[in-house]
Amino acid sequence: MAELRALWIVRHGESTANVAAVAAEASGAELIDLTHRDADVPLSPTGEEQARATARWLTGLPGQRRPDVAVMSPYLRAVRTAELALAGTGIPVSRDERLRDRELGVLDGLTGYGVTRRFPEEAARRRRLGKFYYRPPGGESWADVALRLRALLGDLRRDHGGRRVLLFGHDALVFLLRYLVEGLTEAELMDLTRQHVIANCSVTGWFADTGGRLVPDTFNDVRHLRQHGARPTEEDEVHAEPV
Repeated sequence: MAELRALWIVRHGESTANVAAVAAEASGAELIDLTHRDADVPLSPTGEEQARATARWLTGLPGQRRPDVAVMSPYLRAVRTAELALAGTGIPVSRDERLRDRELGVLDGLTGYGVTRRFPEEAARRRRLGKFYYRPPGGESWADVALRLRALLGDLRRDHGGRRVLLFGHDALVFLLRYLVEGLTEAELMDLTRQHVIANCSVTGWFADTGGRLVPDTFNDVRHLRQHGARPTEEDEVHAEPV
């Protein structure tokens, strides 16, 4: 089975839920003010601007660095990001449910304070098990998401070996692709999550070396947003940098 020639993942643009979550955490609320189920959360106006800037970056890539094919999460915020980013590029795109966001089960829609207040036993269990293996009731652990991504990577290598593949997904997926592609340990992965916040419409990518092995090229990079007239969100300004 051939290795991929290149792999990228773009986190979706800023969503209305991202905006609501920041406001809820800042105000000390227990609940995030959400009007859609997670799969149907749309982009904010800033998120649409970020996705269009990503399109300008993609169309400006030289041929040897352009993706051959794209695969997106079926969640609306990722679908809309992909639609806007791929407009005019001619890059074919498909959906794969294995790229969906991590499912939080009974904790869905709660702030950190809300989890502590409403489910103190779950907050304690999470502290005991650690972020990677903790599975909220009705939800997924990071390890669960890694399993579906591992299967997806196998299918991508089988179906698109030797090609350049662009993914559109969610923040946890960016971290977990680094875990899988680079063979990180749990401790190394958790260090990454403590040090970085994955920026909206950031680009993380790997290119095959002379031996055909994918090696890191860029991580959590939002330089294209500034270069193409989009406003990174405040947290993006702090946490975006190349590898």
